[in-house]
Amino acid sequence: MTSYTILAAPVDHQLSEKNSDFLTFLQPVQNRDEAMLWVEQYRSRYRDASHVCWAYSIGNTRHPEAQACSDDGEPSGTAGRPMLHVLTERELGNCLAVVVRYFGGVKLGAGGLVRAYSAAVSQAANLAELAPVSPQTELSIQLGFADESKVRQLLSQHQGELLSSDYSHQVTLTIRLPQSAEAVFCQQLNNLTAGSAVILE
Repeated sequence: MTSYTILAAPVDHQLSEKNSDFLTFLQPVQNRDEAMLWVEQYRSRYRDASHVCWAYSIGNTRHPEAQACSDDGEPSGTAGRPMLHVLTERELGNCLAVVVRYFGGVKLGAGGLVRAYSAAVSQAANLAELAPVSPQTELSIQLGFADESKVRQLLSQHQGELLSSDYSHQVTLTIRLPQSAEAVFCQQLNNLTAGSAVILE
């Protein structure tokens, strides 16, 4: 798992296309249930809208934990799917995109709708603040007292943090560090302690 980005704060944006208004809302969400609660809130807030289309992606957009989308009455594939595509391409993880459309009397056609919904989310994404997320790993290490300070130093070199330390006949350190650093850390730990440190399962 590599680092990825998530939406850090809500975004509102408005786009007009051939008299139709497209109100776009990007909302940070942690899971499907939270996303669907927000969709219901927008539906009730904009009851008079022609369509309330949505898409969400949870976790890393390249390997999402969950994702879904809805055209909400627009021709199939013209709204939700293009919206989800923008979330993926712009790496907006943990993000719900809702586009509320007020029909202005001029039909856009399938191609026009795809372009309009894509542009609505893309322009909102330009305003979005993203936060980086690095997957973390937790390990418990058993080692001798003499090695403790060296291992703590090694941990800080890898941007890790000490979660707990337990002292009995040996020291047991429970640590958290970036997943990307785990292999190198374990190799260096082995060298540093001449193989005496044990990583507990």
